[in-house]
Formats: sequence, structure tokens, C-alpha cells
Amino acid sequence: MAAVAAAPFSLKDFFKSFLLVELFKGMTLTGRYAFRRKVTVQYPEEKTPLSPRFRGLHALRRYENGEERCIACKLCEAVCPAMAITIESQQREDGTRRTTRYDIDLTKCIFCGFCEESCPVDSIVETHIFEYHGEKRGDLYFTKEMLLAIGDKYEAEIAAAKAADAKYR
Repeated sequence: MAAVAAAPFSLKDFFKSFLLVELFKGMTLTGRYAFRRKVTVQYPEEKTPLSPRFRGLHALRRYENGEERCIACKLCEAVCPAMAITIESQQREDGTRRTTRYDIDLTKCIFCGFCEESCPVDSIVETHIFEYHGEKRGDLYFTKEMLLAIGDKYEAEIAAAKAADAKYR
């Protein structure tokens, strides 16, 4: 049988552990920041800047003439890794296809942005709205009408964010 060789004894390592060098290094680092000015944001009154690519609450957009953009291609539903999007569609008299049901369950959504990236007509977008909540699970289940209302209300902000992000695409 082969004998297992023990790690060589180091006098330097012994004194480092005996004199608690690591402890004093940590205390030095703590002391360095203990008396500096603290950076605290008083959240409801003060807000930090958001990135143009921030992904918050979803919205459905409309064209300038008021018609909804979604053509029910179901790419966003297919690409969603959390399976949070449900779409049902119907053929119209003029031969175009539109959604009859477009639901997003925000309790499942991981805000990855794949739905927004896959949409060929920029119908579904993620806004900069992050101040929303639900007291029950059903409060975070957004229907087509709710998503269109959000899109109508914040269309100017959505268009500005899209324009700011356009040079990076």
C-alpha cells in the first residue's frame, strides 16, 4: 500500500492562523467603509434611473389608426419559456387574423423579454412600469383588454423607449 503524504508543515501558515491575520484583514475592510458617507435612496420620493432596456409590466400596442397590432402569429406564446402567455385567434372577414384572447399570467412570467423580441409587429412590449402589485393571484392575470389599456395609456413612453433602444438593435 502506498502511504498518503501529509501536506508539508509551513511555519508561515501557522503564524498567520495563530495571529488571526485573516480576521484583522476583514476588520480593516469593515473599518474602511464604516465611517464613509452612506448612500441611501429614499425610494418612494427618490428614484434611481432605469435602463432603456428595463423589462417591466407588459402592454399590447395599437397602430396609429387605432387597430391592435397583434396578428395572432403566436410566436410569443411559442417562445415563452415559462408558458405564461395564452393566445386564441379568429379569422376576420377581410382574411386577416386577430386575437380573441391574449392572456399573460404574471405569476409565471420571468420577464425574459423573449415575447417582445419574437414579435414581428412590435405588438407586445415590456414597459418601464415596475410599481404594480396584486393582492390575490388573479390580480396578476392580465387579459387582452387590460394589456391594451396599458398600451394606450403609456404609448408615448413606450415609443420613446423603443426609439432610444433602436440604435442597439
